[in-house]
Amino acid sequence: MKRLSVGNGRGGCGAAILAATLLSAILPVASLAQDQEDVTSVLRLVADRVVSNASFQFEDVRDGRRFFYPERAPLGAALRIASPVNDWRYWNGVLNIAMARVGALLAESTYTAFAARNIAFAFDHSGYFQQRRKNENKWEYPFGQLFMMEELDDCGAMGASTIEIYRGDRQDRYREYIDRAAAHIEAKQGRLDDGTLVRSFPRRWTLWADDLYMSLAFLVRLGELTGERKYFDDAARQVVNFHRHLFNEEKGLMSHCWYSETQRPGIAFWGRANGWALLAQVDLLERLPQNHSARDTLLALFRKHVDGILRYQSDQGLWHQLLDREDSYLETSSSAMFTYALARGVNRGYLGNRYAGNARQGWRGVRSRIRSDGEIEGVCAGTGVGEDLAHYYNRPTPLSDPHGLGAVLLAGTEVRGVYGH
Repeated sequence: MKRLSVGNGRGGCGAAILAATLLSAILPVASLAQDQEDVTSVLRLVADRVVSNASFQFEDVRDGRRFFYPERAPLGAALRIASPVNDWRYWNGVLNIAMARVGALLAESTYTAFAARNIAFAFDHSGYFQQRRKNENKWEYPFGQLFMMEELDDCGAMGASTIEIYRGDRQDRYREYIDRAAAHIEAKQGRLDDGTLVRSFPRRWTLWADDLYMSLAFLVRLGELTGERKYFDDAARQVVNFHRHLFNEEKGLMSHCWYSETQRPGIAFWGRANGWALLAQVDLLERLPQNHSARDTLLALFRKHVDGILRYQSDQGLWHQLLDREDSYLETSSSAMFTYALARGVNRGYLGNRYAGNARQGWRGVRSRIRSDGEIEGVCAGTGVGEDLAHYYNRPTPLSDPHGLGAVLLAGTEVRGVYGH
């Protein structure tokens, strides 16, 4: 029997071509698997470090002694929450949401349990501190932002993460807090005449780009939880109004703030403020009822903002602290937020596949800032509205600043899906 030969009889060229074709088809699949596995490894690295740093304890600042229960500390102890990952700040809200999402993605209950325990930790112990509070402000007192609800920072992101946990653990105390946060945003938080949410500082009334996330993260989840359309309507109104006041058409970016008393925007196109705004818009789009009248408008605004930030992506994949100023440092948390928004947009169909390359490039940049021990470099510390650019240029970047933890984890959970696009 003759063996079937492939080629033209001159050195088996046809067989070589066929083999090369088959190899080229296999290599992208292998590369895709390797890329996704690397993302998974990074997610575990960072999430494991969060879990290992979570002591769920209180520390006496005078002598460093730690206690699982504040009642067991000696009389007069000056207690603080021992680990920043267990605190009740807006960045912890993002971290809780991200850890729960990592847990679901990797089928790792340890990460999901961290988020649930973090919420319970605050509710278990905040009453002790609330009863003993004297004149301390909310930033200097354990869980102060839980029981002193004054601004969106106090309840928006943490309220959103409480809703996420409440879905699977319907405790009355969680629902009471959710209802209290809803009442604050709806009736007590400052607003302009057009309904735009504002703060009372640094000038009365100041619109902060950050607050698009601090409000929407909660509103859209509450709308989803209750089925009440008014929360989606308010969220959609915020996006439209924030763009009207803050978005610079020439730059394609949002200013960090807008002052109602002068009717002028602030001076800085700060990276993380734009990151907060894009995270908020993605949160809204994926939860907004399909037949909502504002959907097309919101999609257009999101895409315009995305196209704006892409003008400023560096060769390293990262974005600068001041987006339009290349002499400012490359900053990790905003880069992670943009990477997440791009990847989520591609995976959900809000953006075309051509944006996948920018998401992958963004992740490479973020990935380069994660050390082998899971520590994260280059995250800007907390930053209020500044009156001069030096305020932004000179902000410190503490190692593993908590503002970046949730953002990096969110970026990783979503970027896995854009490999192969």
